[in-house]
Amino acid sequence: MIRIATETGYTLVSHQEHARLAGRFAAHWGNAVFPAPAAPEAMPHVIAAVARHDDAWAARDAAPFLTREGRPSAFTRELVGTYSAFEEIDLADYLAVRGAATEAVAAEDPFAAILISMHTHNLLTEQADLSTIQPAERPLHAAFVAGQLERQCQLASALPPALAVHATPEKLRRAFEFLQFCDNLSLLTCVGYDRPRPVRHTHPDVTGARHTITCTPTGDSTYHLAPWPFDQPALDFTVPARHVASAACADLVTFRAAYAAAPVTPLIIRLVA
Repeated sequence: MIRIATETGYTLVSHQEHARLAGRFAAHWGNAVFPAPAAPEAMPHVIAAVARHDDAWAARDAAPFLTREGRPSAFTRELVGTYSAFEEIDLADYLAVRGAATEAVAAEDPFAAILISMHTHNLLTEQADLSTIQPAERPLHAAFVAGQLERQCQLASALPPALAVHATPEKLRRAFEFLQFCDNLSLLTCVGYDRPRPVRHTHPDVTGARHTITCTPTGDSTYHLAPWPFDQPALDFTVPARHVASAACADLVTFRAAYAAAPVTPLIIRLVA
Protein backbone atom coordinates (compact mmCIF):
# COMPACT_ATOMS: atom_id res chain seq x y z
CA MET A 1 0.00 0.00 0.00
CA ILE A 2 1.10 3.57 -0.70
CA ARG A 3 -0.22 6.24 1.68
CA ILE A 4 -0.74 9.95 0.99
CA ALA A 5 -1.87 12.06 3.95
CA THR A 6 -4.72 14.49 3.25
CA GLU A 7 -6.55 17.05 5.40
CA THR A 8 -9.25 14.51 6.20
CA GLY A 9 -7.45 11.19 6.13
CA TYR A 10 -5.45 9.11 3.69
CA THR A 11 -5.43 8.41 -0.02
CA LEU A 12 -4.31 4.82 -0.57
CA VAL A 13 -2.89 3.17 -3.70
CA SER A 14 -2.22 -0.55 -3.79
CA HIS A 15 1.28 -1.84 -4.47
CA GLN A 16 0.00 -3.69 -7.51
CA GLU A 17 -1.47 -0.54 -9.07
CA HIS A 18 1.75 1.35 -8.35
CA ALA A 19 3.68 -1.40 -10.18
CA ARG A 20 1.28 -1.32 -13.10
CA LEU A 21 1.92 2.41 -13.39
CA ALA A 22 5.65 1.69 -13.40
CA GLY A 23 5.02 -0.81 -16.21
CA ARG A 24 3.23 1.85 -18.23
CA PHE A 25 6.21 4.16 -17.74
CA ALA A 26 8.44 1.32 -18.97
CA ALA A 27 6.38 0.83 -22.12
CA HIS A 28 6.96 4.50 -23.07
CA TRP A 29 10.73 4.54 -22.49
CA GLY A 30 12.93 5.35 -25.47
CA ASN A 31 13.57 8.16 -27.95
CA ALA A 32 16.37 9.55 -30.12
CA VAL A 33 18.51 10.13 -27.02
CA PHE A 34 17.72 7.17 -24.77
CA PRO A 35 17.67 3.65 -26.26
CA ALA A 36 15.71 0.70 -24.93
CA PRO A 37 17.37 -0.89 -21.88
CA ALA A 38 17.32 -4.37 -23.44
CA ALA A 39 17.31 -6.10 -26.81
CA PRO A 40 13.92 -6.48 -28.56
CA GLU A 41 13.81 -10.17 -27.63
CA ALA A 42 14.26 -9.40 -23.93
CA MET A 43 12.32 -6.16 -23.65
CA PRO A 44 8.84 -7.73 -23.12
CA HIS A 45 10.26 -9.69 -20.19
CA VAL A 46 11.81 -6.54 -18.72
CA ILE A 47 8.50 -4.67 -18.98
CA ALA A 48 6.73 -7.65 -17.39
CA ALA A 49 9.17 -7.52 -14.46
CA VAL A 50 8.49 -3.81 -13.98
CA ALA A 51 4.71 -4.18 -14.16
CA ARG A 52 4.52 -7.28 -11.96
CA HIS A 53 7.21 -6.70 -9.34
CA ASP A 54 4.60 -6.17 -6.61
CA ASP A 55 2.04 -8.82 -7.61
CA ALA A 56 2.50 -10.62 -4.29
CA TRP A 57 1.12 -7.63 -2.36
CA ALA A 58 -2.41 -8.08 -3.77
CA ALA A 59 -3.77 -10.22 -0.92
CA ARG A 60 -2.20 -8.10 1.82
CA ASP A 61 -3.41 -4.85 0.27
CA ALA A 62 -6.92 -6.25 -0.01
CA ALA A 63 -6.91 -6.66 3.79
CA PRO A 64 -4.65 -3.78 4.86
CA PHE A 65 -3.20 -3.24 8.33
CA LEU A 66 -2.78 -0.32 10.69
CA THR A 67 0.50 0.71 12.30
CA ARG A 68 0.90 0.93 16.04
CA GLU A 69 0.27 4.66 15.66
CA GLY A 70 -3.12 4.05 14.01
CA ARG A 71 -2.16 4.91 10.44
CA PRO A 72 -2.60 2.69 7.38
CA SER A 73 0.53 0.53 7.11
CA ALA A 74 2.05 1.74 3.88
CA PHE A 75 4.92 3.33 1.96
CA THR A 76 4.94 7.11 2.40
CA ARG A 77 6.69 10.22 1.12
CA GLU A 78 9.03 10.09 4.12
CA LEU A 79 10.37 6.69 3.06
CA VAL A 80 11.49 7.78 -0.42
CA GLY A 81 15.21 7.10 -0.72
CA THR A 82 15.62 4.63 2.13
CA TYR A 83 13.49 1.75 3.24
CA SER A 84 13.12 2.01 7.00
CA ALA A 85 9.61 0.66 7.46
CA PHE A 86 10.72 -2.47 9.30
CA GLU A 87 9.43 -0.79 12.45
CA GLU A 88 5.92 -0.77 10.95
CA ILE A 89 5.72 -4.30 9.55
CA ASP A 90 6.32 -7.82 10.78
CA LEU A 91 9.61 -8.82 9.17
CA ALA A 92 8.67 -12.45 8.58
CA ASP A 93 5.45 -11.38 6.87
CA TYR A 94 7.31 -8.85 4.76
CA LEU A 95 9.94 -11.36 3.65
CA ALA A 96 7.21 -13.83 2.77
CA VAL A 97 5.56 -11.27 0.49
CA ARG A 98 8.85 -10.28 -1.11
CA GLY A 99 9.77 -13.89 -1.74
CA ALA A 100 6.34 -14.52 -3.21
CA ALA A 101 6.89 -11.59 -5.59
CA THR A 102 9.67 -13.54 -7.28
CA GLU A 103 7.71 -16.79 -7.34
CA ALA A 104 4.53 -15.14 -8.65
CA VAL A 105 6.12 -14.93 -12.11
CA ALA A 106 8.92 -17.52 -11.91
CA ALA A 107 7.14 -20.39 -13.68
CA GLU A 108 5.70 -18.16 -16.39
CA ASP A 109 8.67 -15.83 -16.96
CA PRO A 110 11.95 -16.76 -15.23
CA PHE A 111 13.77 -13.83 -16.86
CA ALA A 112 11.32 -11.36 -15.30
CA ALA A 113 11.57 -13.23 -11.99
CA ILE A 114 15.35 -12.74 -11.92
CA LEU A 115 14.89 -8.98 -12.20
CA ILE A 116 12.19 -8.96 -9.52
CA SER A 117 14.49 -10.92 -7.22
CA MET A 118 17.31 -8.45 -7.90
CA HIS A 119 14.91 -5.66 -6.96
CA THR A 120 13.97 -7.46 -3.74
CA HIS A 121 17.62 -8.08 -2.86
CA ASN A 122 18.42 -4.41 -3.40
CA LEU A 123 15.48 -3.28 -1.24
CA LEU A 124 16.74 -5.44 1.60
CA THR A 125 20.41 -4.50 1.33
CA GLU A 126 21.42 -1.25 -0.37
CA GLN A 127 18.14 0.59 0.31
CA ALA A 128 17.34 -0.87 3.73
CA ASP A 129 17.89 0.83 7.05
CA LEU A 130 18.97 -2.35 8.83
CA SER A 131 19.04 -0.55 12.19
CA THR A 132 15.23 -0.83 12.21
CA ILE A 133 15.43 -4.65 12.17
CA GLN A 134 15.38 -6.21 15.62
CA PRO A 135 18.68 -8.01 16.41
CA ALA A 136 16.86 -11.32 16.92
CA GLU A 137 15.44 -11.07 13.39
CA ARG A 138 18.69 -10.28 11.58
CA PRO A 139 19.58 -13.96 10.91
CA LEU A 140 16.18 -14.32 9.22
CA HIS A 141 16.96 -11.30 7.06
CA ALA A 142 20.45 -12.58 6.17
CA ALA A 143 19.14 -16.02 5.22
CA PHE A 144 16.45 -14.54 3.02
CA VAL A 145 18.89 -12.25 1.21
CA ALA A 146 21.26 -15.17 0.54
CA GLY A 147 18.33 -17.25 -0.65
CA GLN A 148 17.35 -14.66 -3.21
CA LEU A 149 20.83 -14.73 -4.73
CA GLU A 150 20.65 -18.51 -4.94
CA ARG A 151 17.19 -18.30 -6.52
CA GLN A 152 18.50 -15.92 -9.20
CA CYS A 153 21.09 -18.51 -10.19
CA GLN A 154 18.43 -21.22 -10.35
CA LEU A 155 16.20 -19.08 -12.53
CA ALA A 156 19.08 -18.17 -14.86
CA SER A 157 19.88 -21.83 -15.36
CA ALA A 158 16.28 -22.43 -16.44
CA LEU A 159 16.27 -19.79 -19.19
CA PRO A 160 15.90 -20.97 -22.78
CA PRO A 161 19.00 -20.31 -24.92
CA ALA A 162 17.34 -17.41 -26.76
CA LEU A 163 16.92 -15.54 -23.46
CA ALA A 164 20.04 -16.81 -21.73
CA VAL A 165 22.20 -14.70 -24.06
CA HIS A 166 20.48 -11.62 -22.62
CA ALA A 167 21.08 -12.68 -19.01
CA THR A 168 24.74 -11.72 -18.69
CA PRO A 169 25.58 -9.81 -15.50
CA GLU A 170 25.98 -6.57 -17.46
CA LYS A 171 22.66 -6.90 -19.31
CA LEU A 172 20.77 -7.95 -16.20
CA ARG A 173 22.26 -5.02 -14.31
CA ARG A 174 21.04 -2.59 -16.97
CA ALA A 175 17.54 -4.10 -16.94
CA PHE A 176 17.51 -4.01 -13.13
CA GLU A 177 18.48 -0.32 -13.13
CA PHE A 178 15.63 0.32 -15.54
CA LEU A 179 13.16 -1.48 -13.26
CA GLN A 180 14.46 0.61 -10.36
CA PHE A 181 13.96 3.81 -12.37
CA CYS A 182 10.36 3.00 -13.26
CA ASP A 183 9.59 1.83 -9.72
CA ASN A 184 11.16 4.92 -8.16
CA LEU A 185 9.39 7.30 -10.54
CA SER A 186 6.07 5.60 -9.84
CA LEU A 187 6.62 5.95 -6.09
CA LEU A 188 7.61 9.61 -6.39
CA THR A 189 4.49 10.44 -8.38
CA CYS A 190 2.09 8.25 -6.38
CA VAL A 191 3.15 9.76 -3.02
CA GLY A 192 3.08 13.28 -4.44
CA TYR A 193 6.75 13.99 -3.80
CA ASP A 194 7.03 17.75 -3.41
CA ARG A 195 10.56 18.73 -4.44
CA PRO A 196 13.07 17.92 -7.20
CA ARG A 197 14.73 14.55 -6.86
CA PRO A 198 17.03 12.44 -9.04
CA VAL A 199 15.37 9.20 -10.07
CA ARG A 200 17.27 6.03 -9.23
CA HIS A 201 20.46 5.24 -11.15
CA THR A 202 22.06 6.94 -14.12
CA HIS A 203 20.97 5.84 -17.59
CA PRO A 204 22.97 5.61 -20.83
CA ASP A 205 22.19 7.61 -23.93
CA VAL A 206 22.85 6.35 -27.46
CA THR A 207 26.56 7.19 -27.11
CA GLY A 208 26.87 5.31 -23.82
CA ALA A 209 27.22 8.46 -21.73
CA ARG A 210 25.24 8.18 -18.52
CA HIS A 211 22.74 10.76 -17.28
CA THR A 212 20.99 11.51 -14.04
CA ILE A 213 17.28 12.04 -14.73
CA THR A 214 15.67 14.51 -12.33
CA CYS A 215 11.97 14.54 -11.49
CA THR A 216 10.63 18.00 -10.58
CA PRO A 217 7.03 18.51 -9.40
CA THR A 218 5.38 21.53 -11.01
CA GLY A 219 1.97 21.36 -9.33
CA ASP A 220 -1.37 19.72 -10.11
CA SER A 221 0.17 16.22 -10.06
CA THR A 222 2.47 17.18 -12.95
CA TYR A 223 6.15 16.20 -13.00
CA HIS A 224 8.90 17.49 -15.28
CA LEU A 225 11.68 15.05 -16.17
CA ALA A 226 15.05 16.20 -17.47
CA PRO A 227 16.61 14.89 -19.54
CA TRP A 228 13.46 13.41 -21.06
CA PRO A 229 13.62 9.63 -21.67
CA PHE A 230 10.17 8.88 -23.09
CA ASP A 231 8.67 8.51 -26.56
CA GLN A 232 6.16 11.41 -26.31
CA PRO A 233 6.61 14.97 -24.98
CA ALA A 234 3.80 14.56 -22.44
CA LEU A 235 2.20 11.49 -20.88
CA ASP A 236 -0.98 11.23 -18.83
CA PHE A 237 -1.82 8.36 -16.49
CA THR A 238 -4.55 7.48 -14.01
CA VAL A 239 -4.08 5.21 -11.00
CA PRO A 240 -6.99 3.70 -9.02
CA ALA A 241 -7.01 4.98 -5.43
CA ARG A 242 -9.28 5.01 -2.38
CA HIS A 243 -9.68 7.56 0.41
CA VAL A 244 -10.19 6.62 4.05
CA ALA A 245 -11.03 9.18 6.73
CA SER A 246 -8.76 9.49 9.75
CA ALA A 247 -11.68 8.66 12.04
CA ALA A 248 -12.02 5.26 10.35
CA CYS A 249 -8.53 4.30 11.54
CA ALA A 250 -9.58 3.94 15.18
CA ASP A 251 -9.35 0.16 14.95
CA LEU A 252 -8.51 -2.49 12.35
CA VAL A 253 -12.07 -3.75 11.78
CA THR A 254 -13.42 -0.23 11.17
CA PHE A 255 -10.50 0.64 8.93
CA ARG A 256 -10.81 -2.45 6.74
CA ALA A 257 -14.54 -1.94 6.37
CA ALA A 258 -14.03 1.70 5.40
CA TYR A 259 -11.33 0.77 2.91
CA ALA A 260 -13.47 -1.93 1.29
CA ALA A 261 -16.43 0.46 1.02
CA ALA A 262 -14.46 3.44 -0.27
CA PRO A 263 -15.16 4.25 -3.92
CA VAL A 264 -12.28 3.87 -6.36
CA THR A 265 -11.28 7.25 -7.72
CA PRO A 266 -8.51 8.05 -10.21
CA LEU A 267 -5.24 9.59 -9.10
CA ILE A 268 -4.14 11.62 -12.13
CA ILE A 269 -0.41 11.84 -12.92
CA ARG A 270 1.12 13.80 -15.79
CA LEU A 271 4.75 13.65 -16.98
CA VAL A 272 6.12 16.44 -19.17
CA ALA A 273 9.39 17.16 -20.94
